[in-house]
Amino acid sequence: MEELVSRKFWKWKKVFRKEELEKMPTRKLWDYAIELKEGFVPKKEKVYLLSREEKEEVQAFMKDQLRKGYIQPLKLP
Repeated sequence: MEELVSRKFWKWKKVFRKEELEKMPTRKLWDYAIELKEGFVPKKEKVYLLSREEKEEVQAFMKDQLRKGYIQPLKLP
């Protein structure tokens, strides 16, 4: 890092660690949820076929996002 980053920025190196980058920001008053109307039924949309490699990549991405807490599993009633 010392070779790539100017010395005046070293005091902020902690915020660029992988562990820090993967943390979710703290919740704020202006955060919101999207509430669906009672009786809402989603429309069926076209399904896009993926290759095996693409499916594996999507699965890996989803697992990583769940692990980080960026997304939450869907809770069905």
